[in-house]
Amino acid sequence: MISTRAVTTCRTLAAPNTTSTLLKACNATVVGFRSASVSPQQQQWTSRRGFTTTPTRNIKEFFPQTETRDIRETPPAWEHPIYAKDDMLKVQIAHRETRDWADKIALLAVKESELIISVLRTGLDIASGYRHASAKELAKLDPLTARQKYGMTERKYLIRNIFLESVAGVPGMVAGMMRHLHSMRRMKRDNGWMETLLEESYNERMHLLTFLKMAEPGWFMRLMVLGAQGVFFNAFFAAYILSPRICHRFVGYLEEEAVITYTREIEDIDNGTLPNWGKMQAPEIAVKYWNMPEGSRTMRDLLLYVRADEAKHREVNHTLGNLDQKNDPNPYASTYKDVNKPHPTKGIEHLQSTGWERKDVI
Repeated sequence: MISTRAVTTCRTLAAPNTTSTLLKACNATVVGFRSASVSPQQQQWTSRRGFTTTPTRNIKEFFPQTETRDIRETPPAWEHPIYAKDDMLKVQIAHRETRDWADKIALLAVKESELIISVLRTGLDIASGYRHASAKELAKLDPLTARQKYGMTERKYLIRNIFLESVAGVPGMVAGMMRHLHSMRRMKRDNGWMETLLEESYNERMHLLTFLKMAEPGWFMRLMVLGAQGVFFNAFFAAYILSPRICHRFVGYLEEEAVITYTREIEDIDNGTLPNWGKMQAPEIAVKYWNMPEGSRTMRDLLLYVRADEAKHREVNHTLGNLDQKNDPNPYASTYKDVNKPHPTKGIEHLQSTGWERKDVI
């Protein structure tokens, strides 16, 4: 699991030097944003910035499975629904138009908030080199310069994905925790909401673990995640106390942005601008979690699954934002009288990009 540059250097030094010198040379050469996967198909990324600081002698598989005497495997707490490839290919970029003041507040928080999203998004864009708006404007005048200056690489996308998913798991956990405590405090049932919210948070964490199998972040990325989670968790906690409905609409708008990001990554693979990902195989953790079939386990297939998940979260949160937060049952944990009529499910066979309206599900 060392970089291509390290391998080349080691081979060059192998002939004239002793074993001790060879090991020192190898240890001094491995730097950058290391790969954490043992798969031979994975691409190694290097960086001049401090995204990885662990010494070479400590290189090992990132978060390896714990070996015990009696336990063979610990399966996921929530099994992922099976997605048909045709349904995943139907996922589209979509935006729910604002209809009232609550929607406008939620959208404003995503687009313009200087206290939360603007700071997080700016920091993430700086860290990953993601400048889609600037690139789009420059491309109109000089496409070649825009590609050279703002073009995204596998490494930049990977940095962005790791940061994005480390924060994306916060809303579901906070909302689930709040509804759990609210249910106990009121001594009433939650009508099935908390299960869906916690499952969403768990799903986002699985996205993160999957990307971490490709590269291990260093101190700079960890520091960014620590700061982002600290700000976002507390801000979302306070906001959910004031208005759960606005918070779910806010998350729905955030998921719209996530669908855009992963759609661009898939398009870049198709356009040949991400050649390493074009031939990469998905990590084993992804194959097991999504039950990826044989012959459909490439990096592109993985991004289709992740994008479909984000589209599902978009639908779920827009739907929850349409409901009575205190009294309505969770439509994703309910059974319906007319099973032949399309209704919300855990899958994406009836995906509604802007959410289900209350009159259609309640």
